[in-house]
Amino acid sequence: MTISPEYFLSQLTNPVFFVTTLLTLGVILVNGWTDAPNAIATCVSTRSMDVRKAIWMAAIFNFLGVLVMTALNATVAHTIYRMVDFGGDSRVALAALCAAMLAIVLWATAAWRFGIPTSESHALIAGLSGAAIALQGGFSGINASEWIKVLYGLVLSTALGFVTGYISVKGIESLFYGVDRLHAHGLFMRAQVAAAAGMAFMHGAQDGQKFMGVFLLGLFLSAGRADVGVFVIPVWLMVLCSLVMALGTSIGGYRIIKSVGMDMVRLEKHQGFAADLSAAFCLLLASIWGLPVSTTHTKTTAIMGVGAARRLSCVNWRIVGEMILTWVLTFPGCGLIGYLMARLFIYIF
Repeated sequence: MTISPEYFLSQLTNPVFFVTTLLTLGVILVNGWTDAPNAIATCVSTRSMDVRKAIWMAAIFNFLGVLVMTALNATVAHTIYRMVDFGGDSRVALAALCAAMLAIVLWATAAWRFGIPTSESHALIAGLSGAAIALQGGFSGINASEWIKVLYGLVLSTALGFVTGYISVKGIESLFYGVDRLHAHGLFMRAQVAAAAGMAFMHGAQDGQKFMGVFLLGLFLSAGRADVGVFVIPVWLMVLCSLVMALGTSIGGYRIIKSVGMDMVRLEKHQGFAADLSAAFCLLLASIWGLPVSTTHTKTTAIMGVGAARRLSCVNWRIVGEMILTWVLTFPGCGLIGYLMARLFIYIF
């Protein structure tokens, strides 16, 4: 099924879909605000790039990541779309989806308030799952075959992020052993800017697709078409989502940059390059395989691997503990909020 801008605008006459659209755009904005800064955290912390320039660079490459990667491979968007069952009464299902979006905004904003880089991806998955359970009255609202990809993504973003970070920095240090330090610093400063751009590109590629899947789900529910199985993501929707995400990145992000890039591990330029390169590589693999992974998890575990390669004491484990606690709480916490908000919205509407 293809969707034109005119068709989309005609569905906005449905007040519940109108609110759902605003909330979905709000979630994308918050994602750009709170999640995208992870891509440039190390670039700023090693002083390879000024924070304002880095934020604008992230905004631009987030935009390109959404646009280019979705056109080449939209598997992640299809995974999110099929992860939960919002079938049945389309009016009630749309109210439940609206509740899920509100739950994600509340959770992400609270995490940002405390400067903790929560996973917007996992908040999205948890909020949708909680709302689907409320809608269907049980776990029949969860598509297990698609949800299992989330668990695969957890392993990829955590284990592979740490391992590749560790291996890449060890390889770089061996390769450049004996090279003049001043010359190497200049080289890695430029290399890290390029790697941070790549990381921002892959963040847009991953997270942009997730939210476009939700956008289309809301659109089909508004039209009474919960049974749509095959669809094409329109270019106008790619542009809209990428612009909103870029706007979010441009107006916020310093709190997260400080937590990830400055407080967790003190990195040198070659280490920052290794972390960005490793994280971008893991995100690329996940996008190709259609796994919805957390860019936050991937980047932070890559940084941990780089820090641990020097010595374990180089990692600020208190900050790591706070992040892990937030990650652990995201699924039950945001899922419960999504469930309760969905029950409330279903009752109201």
